[in-house]
Amino acid sequence: MLRIITQRAEAQTELRRICDRTHDDQVVHKEATVREVLQMVKRQGDRALLHYTAEFDQQTLAPEELRVSGSELDAAYQQVSQELLEAIRLARQQIEAFHRQRVPKSWVQFGEDEVVLGKRYTSVDRAGLYIPGGRAAYPSTVLMNAVPAVIAGVPRIVMVTPPGPAKTVNPAVLVAAQEAGVEEIYRVGGAQAIAALAYGTETLPKVDVITGPGNIYVTLAKKLVYGTVGIDSLAGPSEVLVIADHNANPVYVAADLLAQAEHDPMAAAILLTTDPSLATKVLAEVEQQLQNHPRRILTEKAIAHYGLVVVVDSLQVAAELSNEFAPEHLELEVSDPWALLESIRHAGAIFLGSSTPEAVGDYLAGPNHTLPTSGSARYASALGVETFMKHSSLIQYSPAALQKVGSAIEVLGQAEGLHSHRDSIRFRTQPEA
Repeated sequence: MLRIITQRAEAQTELRRICDRTHDDQVVHKEATVREVLQMVKRQGDRALLHYTAEFDQQTLAPEELRVSGSELDAAYQQVSQELLEAIRLARQQIEAFHRQRVPKSWVQFGEDEVVLGKRYTSVDRAGLYIPGGRAAYPSTVLMNAVPAVIAGVPRIVMVTPPGPAKTVNPAVLVAAQEAGVEEIYRVGGAQAIAALAYGTETLPKVDVITGPGNIYVTLAKKLVYGTVGIDSLAGPSEVLVIADHNANPVYVAADLLAQAEHDPMAAAILLTTDPSLATKVLAEVEQQLQNHPRRILTEKAIAHYGLVVVVDSLQVAAELSNEFAPEHLELEVSDPWALLESIRHAGAIFLGSSTPEAVGDYLAGPNHTLPTSGSARYASALGVETFMKHSSLIQYSPAALQKVGSAIEVLGQAEGLHSHRDSIRFRTQPEA
């Protein structure tokens, strides 16, 4: 179970171990398997998709069953409660409101001598959304991926998700997709789904960007097809780091740690606190809340391997350790979270105050819950509208403007040994030459 550490050096060692938890010896073997899957789907298309769906998901599909039918989409609404439907719609509204504020705007700047510079933002033509299945259904992940793509203006959005028992797709997932504006859905998962989106098959279209989290095979597949298509990130197991002072409620802190641990046996749940008594109370509360927990075995595995409590000398030390770890989710359960925020540099999402558990961000606060993991928050950001867009530079020079800087461009072209670069300027500025 959770253990308490009081030495900073030991804490740093443990945090590095947790951060590197996906870099095991099995990854090389798994990558070889993924490479084979990618190549087979690239060569054989639907035939390989159906083969791997039968092998990995134990579901035998015909080619025409790959796409979820309109009748299945309609039926999904009859299979979810009104309460769930209303919650999905509220979440969509909140997520949409936030992401509409993040749409990049094209701009043009008019300078001297009729020089025009600018940027023009356009969406990709096709986006592929991967929605994991397996241990749970994730309508929230559907919304977090689909809503920004719709707002970005992507003309064609394709969703893939593994088939469940009897070839079914969870109705809440289907309803969330439709509420977000996505109706092209395929029942295929794993590395084979990523391959289909990257290369295209007889049934699934080739896309330009693939987003969405998955298991290690999905993550490796995204890594290997990057360059053929764009991706959002290489998402690892989920993680939360809580910084708490003496005013924090141990019941809340324990619940937030367990809320992360219940995701996956490799999920990380970390507490940094200035109060030794809080650390002890949280350990006891974790044990209490695990009693009769419906996902107890899975959650206990995560806590045992990747759970950690560190007692630190000050909140500043806690911030420094947090910045080294760069957590996916960071909770500041302290008296003055905004003051501590000034010391935080690296985190995927930051939750301020005791009334802001991570679950708020997971479901409907608005900001995206697809976040950088495994320390990548040092350089990466959340999925957003920008993930589905790219920009082109706009440049226009008048003859007078080119004449003014032409000689400098010629000198630079000459210095780089690029003869025709120089001539492309010289012919325009010295036509008699």
